[in-house]
Amino acid sequence: LAISSLHLTKAFTNKIKVHIVKWKGKDLFDLVCRTIGLRETWFFGLRYTVKDTHAWLKPDKRVLDQEVPKDSPITFHFLAKFFPEKVEEELVQEITQHLFFLQVKKQILDEEIFCSPEASVLLASYAVQAKYGDYDPNFHKPGFLAQDELLPKRVLMQYQMTPEMWEEKITAWYAEHRNIARDEAEMEYLKIAQDLDMYGVSYFPITQNKRDKELLLGVDAQGLHIYSPNSKLNPNKSFPWSGIRNISYSEKEFTIKPLDKKKDVFKFYSSQLRVNKLILQLCIGNHDLFMRRRKVDSIEVQQMKAQAKEEKARKKMERQILAREKQMREDAERAKEEMERRLFQLQDEARMANEALLRSEETADLLAEKAQIAEEEAKLLAHKAAEAEQERQRLEVTALKTKEEHRLMEQKMREAEQLAVKLVEQSERRSKEADHLKQDLNEAKDAERRAKQKLLEITKTTYPLIAAYSSPPPPSGPENMEMQLEMATSHRLDFKDPDMKRLSMEIERERLEYMEKSKHLQDQLKELKSEIESLKLEEQQQAGIYNLRGYAEPPYVPHSNRNSAYMAQMAFFEEV
Repeated sequence: LAISSLHLTKAFTNKIKVHIVKWKGKDLFDLVCRTIGLRETWFFGLRYTVKDTHAWLKPDKRVLDQEVPKDSPITFHFLAKFFPEKVEEELVQEITQHLFFLQVKKQILDEEIFCSPEASVLLASYAVQAKYGDYDPNFHKPGFLAQDELLPKRVLMQYQMTPEMWEEKITAWYAEHRNIARDEAEMEYLKIAQDLDMYGVSYFPITQNKRDKELLLGVDAQGLHIYSPNSKLNPNKSFPWSGIRNISYSEKEFTIKPLDKKKDVFKFYSSQLRVNKLILQLCIGNHDLFMRRRKVDSIEVQQMKAQAKEEKARKKMERQILAREKQMREDAERAKEEMERRLFQLQDEARMANEALLRSEETADLLAEKAQIAEEEAKLLAHKAAEAEQERQRLEVTALKTKEEHRLMEQKMREAEQLAVKLVEQSERRSKEADHLKQDLNEAKDAERRAKQKLLEITKTTYPLIAAYSSPPPPSGPENMEMQLEMATSHRLDFKDPDMKRLSMEIERERLEYMEKSKHLQDQLKELKSEIESLKLEEQQQAGIYNLRGYAEPPYVPHSNRNSAYMAQMAFFEEV
C-alpha cells in the first residue's frame, strides 16, 4: 500500500493457480479490495505496463487473455484511475482517503503534478503531521526529517537553501497543526492538492489533423482539455462533460460531439491504437462518475456514508476523550512538576531558613557577648568618666591655683626683670666706678711708688744720722722697702718736710677708702649671688609646675636682660 502496488509473486500464483486461468480482471481486483478492506472500488484499478505504455486491467476479460506481461512475477499497480471533483464530499472511507493521499503525494514528489514552492512546504507540513502526529520539541529534535522525502527536487534546486533550512520552514508550519488527527491531516493535504492545475489529469499526445503540430489531450473529472505541448497548466480549449453529447473513435480518429448541435464537432488523432482505447476508457469512466455525482446516492453509498459518519463521530469522540485525557495528563504532569518545583522551592526555603536561623542564633550569641562586653565597657567608661570628672575638677582647681601662681610668677618675673634692669644699670654704674677706681688705684699706686721712692731717697739721706745714734742699718733691697718705711714712720723722725707729710696722709686716706670700697663691693657681690640663686630656684620650680600641667614650656620670659646683667656683674667682680 505504501507504493500503491501489488506484486503477483510465484507463491501467490501457486495458491490461486487452480483459479487464475479462469479469473477475470474483476476477480483479481475484488481480491485486492477485500484484502485491504476497500469498498469505494469505482475510483481504482490495476495498472500494468506494456511496451512503455500504461494500460488498465479490464474487469470483464480474463487476466491471461489481456496484454499483460508474461514475465514472472507479474507486477500490477493498484492506483486511483479516476479522481473525485471534491475529495471532502466524495471520499467516504478512511482507506480510500489514505490511498489517494499516498498517490497524490508520490505524484507531487515525482513532479507529475506541478506545485509551487510555498504550497509544497505547506503540503509537506501536513504530510509530517499525518506521519508523526503533534509536534513535540522535546521529541522532534532538529534533523528528525533528514530521512523523509517531502519536497520535489525542482523546489530544492530552485533555491539555495540547505536541508536544515527547509526543515526549519516545514517545522514552523508543522508546529501549527497541533491536535489534527492523521485522517484530518491527509484530508487537508488532498483539499490543497485538488486545487492544483495538474491534479487528476491524464495527458496523451494527439494531433488535431494528421499534418498539424502535436497537442496534448487531458482527461480528468471535469471533462476534456486541449493543451500546448509546452504548457500543461492552462488548456487552450476545454470540453466539460456536461457539454459533450457523444465521444467516438475510429482507429486513430477521435470525434467529440458537443451537446449544442450548433457547435462544430471536434476531431483529433492519436498515433497508437492502444492509447486510443485507454483514452476511451478514461472518458467513459469519468463521464459515468460525473453523471453519478449528480444523482441520488445508492443505498450502498448511503450506508457507507452513514457508517463513515458514525465512524468519524466515534473517532472524533475518542479523539476528544483522548485529548481530554491527554490534557488531564498534561495538567497532572504540570501540576506534578509544579508541586515538585514548589517542593524543591520549599526545601530550599526551609534549608535557607534553617541556615538563617543558625546564623541568627550565632548572631544572637555574638550580640549577647558584644552586649556584655559593651556593658562592661560602659561601666569602665562610666568609671573613667567619673575619674575624668574628678580629674577635671581637680585640674580646674589646679588651673585656678596655677593661674594665681602664674600671675604671681609673672609678677615676680616682672619684678626680677626690673631688678635685673636695675642691676644692669648698677653694674654699668659700678663698672664705670670700677674704671674710675682702677684709674685712681693706678694713680695711687704711682703716687705710692713715687712716695716710696721719695721716702727711700729721704731715708737714705737721713738714715746715717739716725743710725749713728741708734743701731746698725737694716739690710738694703726692694723687699725691705716697706719695712724701712715703717721703721721710718715709727721712729717719727723729726724732719720738717711738708710734702712728705701731705703725701703720707693722702696715701693713708686712699688706703682706707679702698678698703671700705672693697668691703662694700664684696657685700654687694654676696647679695647679688643670693638673688641670682633664688631666681634660678624659682625658675626651676616654675618649669616643673608647667610640666605637671601639660605645658610644653613655661611662659616666655626674656633672658637677655638677666643674662646680660648677670654676666656684667660677674665680669665686674672678677675684674675687681
